[in-house]
Amino acid sequence: MSAGAAGAEDGGAAETHRGPLRAGERVLAVDGRDRRYLIRLVAGGSFHSHAGVLEHDDAIGREEGCLVEARRREGAGRARFYLVMRPTLSDVVVKMPRGAQVIYPKDLAAILFEADVFPGARVLEAGVGSGALSMALLRAGASVLGFELREDFANRARNNVAEAIGPGAAFTVVQRDVYEGIEERDLDRVVLDLPEPWRVLPHAALALRPGGILCAYLPTINQTAELRAALHQHGFVLASTSELLRRTWHVEGRSVRPDHRMVAHTGFLTTARLAGLAAARAGMGGAERVDDEDENEDGAEPGEG
Repeated sequence: MSAGAAGAEDGGAAETHRGPLRAGERVLAVDGRDRRYLIRLVAGGSFHSHAGVLEHDDAIGREEGCLVEARRREGAGRARFYLVMRPTLSDVVVKMPRGAQVIYPKDLAAILFEADVFPGARVLEAGVGSGALSMALLRAGASVLGFELREDFANRARNNVAEAIGPGAAFTVVQRDVYEGIEERDLDRVVLDLPEPWRVLPHAALALRPGGILCAYLPTINQTAELRAALHQHGFVLASTSELLRRTWHVEGRSVRPDHRMVAHTGFLTTARLAGLAAARAGMGGAERVDDEDENEDGAEPGEG
């Protein structure tokens, strides 16, 4: 096993972003075939792959973007190198240790904007999983309270967040079932990665401040339709649903074409804002209008006009 492989140590320091590479931080090592490895630099450590052995000491103290020659057996052919850089959050999410399936970076970026996450926002996240969404929310400046049923997932999320963001991150995970209720009040955002988010709506309507945003990430359109049908019954308006299909391109000289593979459907993202039952019953913000029995189609009381 390679010394210093990512995830081998818990409680690592938060990632630094400037200056020479340091022992104890994670780096992305890229070989000549663009294979990428997330490793933690350890004094005296080494990393092994098909490209050869990367001696950690050859990278420690050097600047990002350095080329480190791989150590190979004598007579193995021409020299091979690793490009060593600090990982982006996207790199960490894709390569980090996980128990549950993570939300892909393309969807994490959309969630931050669709849910309008801002510095200082009080966010409740239910369905924490491996902590990918938690890291994105924290990097945007939010304070995150996570609900997670499984203790192993909660511990994994804590470790992943501590390594990527730091042990002092504004992040708390509790082992709690959000379907049973939310005690917190005056939240700015509720973000759900759960199979039945419509069961959370009555609790979210009490926990969110007026104008707060609920955001749900779901894999199927049937689940999404059931959520959308229930939103206005609990005072949520301005609902919107989208999905992102990300296609990269091959650009090499005159060879310009879409890549053969793409990250297409991963999930449906639905957001809605809390306005209250009066606005929802009036049909505001796209909610289905509920007319009073004694009201005409134009809203005038009988006998008026």
